[in-house]
Amino acid sequence: MANSANDMSRLHTNDLELGATEAAQRHVSRHVVASKPVSQRKLDFEHARPRWLRECAAEATGVFFYVFPGIASITSFTLNGTSPLGVTAFGSLFQIGWAFAIGIAFAIITCAPTSGGHFNPAVTICFAIYQGFPWRKVPYYIFSQIFGSFIAGMLLMGMYWEQIAAFKAETLAAGKPLVANGGPASILCTFPGETQNNLGYLFFIEFFVDSFIGIVIWASLDPANPFMSPYSAPYTIGLAYANMVWGFAGISISTNLARDLGTRIVAAIFFGGEAFSYKHYSWISILVNVPATIFAAGYYELLMRDSVAVIGKGHAVHESGEEGLKRHLTRTGAMPMETGMTTATQDTSKGNGSSDGDYTFTERKKADHIA
Repeated sequence: MANSANDMSRLHTNDLELGATEAAQRHVSRHVVASKPVSQRKLDFEHARPRWLRECAAEATGVFFYVFPGIASITSFTLNGTSPLGVTAFGSLFQIGWAFAIGIAFAIITCAPTSGGHFNPAVTICFAIYQGFPWRKVPYYIFSQIFGSFIAGMLLMGMYWEQIAAFKAETLAAGKPLVANGGPASILCTFPGETQNNLGYLFFIEFFVDSFIGIVIWASLDPANPFMSPYSAPYTIGLAYANMVWGFAGISISTNLARDLGTRIVAAIFFGGEAFSYKHYSWISILVNVPATIFAAGYYELLMRDSVAVIGKGHAVHESGEEGLKRHLTRTGAMPMETGMTTATQDTSKGNGSSDGDYTFTERKKADHIA
């Protein structure tokens, strides 16, 4: 009977017979390569690495992972517009949206454990304003993000150079501009359509799209959100971006200062300075993301954030410590004088829909943010 109990303790599922499970476990154990011991030399090297360099590398790499699949998908779609196979054989706005979404998820999964996973200057600024991210880190985070986008654009030009050069020659032969929506430069960054001349209209679209994404980001990173976990946050944020691509890419959107500015510099190098002056649009695509995301984060912080729930789940503390929290709970009636503070905060959290044990990948790295 004791042996049976031990067997059941090792069994992680009731869907397989015990014998089959044990056989599978023995099979796996025979083929698992033992981990190589970590040498002191490796530990010393990792300890000696400057922290700022690790964070810069992670932010640049993350933006690269996010931008490169997206602009590669745009390039394939644009360059094959006249293919005998039909352009749909090489892509669509639906595919482009998924390319950016999965790229964002991969960026967060790969690089967020090192830098916190901002990948957007507006998000970095919002963390500094609302979450205590050190302002001294903001400049080099933003530089790294723009640099990652720039490298993605340069690598794309190198990998597709023959096709892009042929497309450029065809465009010039047809008397069409290189810098325009649908032109060679548009594979790298956004340009308004031929009939889109109302900058106020373009501003409104960009502001709305960026605010939508910003609210989803802030909700996904709320440690009191019972519907989010570290495992789902990368895909939720990526899908928010894809959602806006599917809805508004045909109208012209940018969504990220780093994504647009880095690749726009590449467009200016290869296709001329009109990449920045075309229809006076570039300031919208580069800058509007910042106030829109600040607005989105502020909207969530002012109207939707439940800080008591965050404290109750152990992800924050009251500025005056436990006594300050106790005074607040007593004053608001959440904790009668004879009730324990822990119980009161847990009850308050449950009353606001939060559940114990959920936390975001950002909260896991909060100590890294503030270090």
